[in-house]
Amino acid sequence: MTATDPALTALAQGWCALSSLHGRIETHIERALQSGHGLSVREYSLLNTLSRQHDGPGGHLQMKQVADAVVLSQSATTRLVTRLEDRSLLTRYLCPTDRRGIYTNVGDAGLKLLEEARPTHDRALREALDESARDPELAPLVRAVEAVRVPL
Repeated sequence: MTATDPALTALAQGWCALSSLHGRIETHIERALQSGHGLSVREYSLLNTLSRQHDGPGGHLQMKQVADAVVLSQSATTRLVTRLEDRSLLTRYLCPTDRRGIYTNVGDAGLKLLEEARPTHDRALREALDESARDPELAPLVRAVEAVRVPL
């Protein structure tokens, strides 16, 4: 295939549309979370991911697993965790069975803030999807997002 191949052009256009949808959604949610709760999208995502941890085997996430879950590099995840730890929303601790492993845990203040922010997040997501669905280029992608059912 060449750079002017119609199949490559279509792929590039599809990727641009997906990137546009993502950007619109993230920007809309970011504004809502910042103004309503002083949280960024990444901070919300991290608190949400960590809140799903549980005690017992396999219940805790190491920092690399957290980085993968919030789609950040390990160093960016560490900085993010540090910011939330400085705000007393979460804590870090050493794994009791493997002293090299560092785990995180959402504290009561983090869980409370997450609970307060969740309706704002969900409402902003719905608004961003509804607005994007009015764009003929993005409408099929919105339908695809709405059709996805990922187990929690």
